Amino acid sequence: MTDIFEEIVRLRRAGTPAALATIIATRGSTPGRETMRLLVREDGTFLGTVGGGCLEAEVFEAAKEVIRDEKTRTLSFRLTEFEAPENGLLCGGEVTVFVEPLVRPTLRIFGGGHISRVLARFAHEVGFRIEVIEDRESFATADRFPDAEVLEVGDLGELAAKLEIGPTTYVVVVTRGHKGDGEVLAGLARRAEPIRYLGMIGSKTKRAVLLRQLREAGVPEDWLAQVRSPVGLEIGARSHPEIAVAIVAEMIQVRRQG
Repeated sequence: MTDIFEEIVRLRRAGTPAALATIIATRGSTPGRETMRLLVREDGTFLGTVGGGCLEAEVFEAAKEVIRDEKTRTLSFRLTEFEAPENGLLCGGEVTVFVEPLVRPTLRIFGGGHISRVLARFAHEVGFRIEVIEDRESFATADRFPDAEVLEVGDLGELAAKLEIGPTTYVVVVTRGHKGDGEVLAGLARRAEPIRYLGMIGSKTKRAVLLRQLREAGVPEDWLAQVRSPVGLEIGARSHPEIAVAIVAEMIQVRRQG
């Protein structure tokens, strides 16, 4: 049987969101004991138990919410509340469960230039898992991006269309030119799901031009509305590190405040 802590390490390395529920206190007769744990993955699969029955069902639902909003929860149960004879939980005890997020969001950077290098470093420092996508092999190397866990080289538009995008995936488009940025946006627009954070480097004029082209190609207006460009918080950033700080700050704002 897979060890819960080994699975947590595997999930974090893969960038797969999960939540861990732990019994932190019991009183009286209860089916679960302190330190029993339930690990719930983003896809709804799980490992371990906190005692089973409808108590576990409620903890499972809470864990899915914790994955979504990354906010911890402390749940208290009086097992006398569960009075249906078939559930077997009419014990008279009390259980307290702490549910915590195990979410390591992924930042997928399209482009391996100067801003991308600083952005990858800063984002890694604040807890993001880094992926870099490039069409030039010499720009997607471990020397340039020591913090990246994925370095992918290929056609930018095709990779944008096929790489998995989850609810904790953040995307920044910063290729070497308008053409590459447009190809990435066109590839991303082929997907049905919204992207939690989608930023593109450049001016308001560039945004208007590229989005007009996508609009003319049939991309829905509500999809185009999610593109943040100019990207990052408006702090007057000029240098590459300042721009990277503005982008990371905006990603943190989205992550913590929605």
